[in-house]
Amino acid sequence: MKCPFCASLDSAVLESRDSEDGAVVRRRRECVKCGKRFTTYERIENIDLKVVKKDGRKENFDREKIKKGIAKAGEKRPVDQEQIERIVDDIELRLLNRKSTEISSSDIGRMVLTRLKKVDKVAYLRFASVFLEFGSVEEFRQEIREIE
Repeated sequence: MKCPFCASLDSAVLESRDSEDGAVVRRRRECVKCGKRFTTYERIENIDLKVVKKDGRKENFDREKIKKGIAKAGEKRPVDQEQIERIVDDIELRLLNRKSTEISSSDIGRMVLTRLKKVDKVAYLRFASVFLEFGSVEEFRQEIREIE
């Protein structure tokens, strides 16, 4: 595993832990060269999900897009990388357990909103303002009233 700090390929595994559902293995590692610690996540990549966009286009499911959206909403907020990983893991697991291999982008957005609301209300509002396409300040105020 490549060290994110010094790019060395030599690291030692300090601890391994399976997620609750067993779909992901979290490994705490230490670089042999620089001594810094980092975390890696291992998961199976055989996801054959299609996301149906608003305009009807279909594209492959990409967990990185969800992570980026959540990270952007949680920027400069107390939303850490592990929380983001847990949210994305939970959403991905739910999608994989569905009978259909197609999911609408709006369903995924609602799943993100539900989880962000529990983690950080400001990050939730940021994500909601883009996802729900607030057209006015009043719509924003209404959403704030609903979460208070």
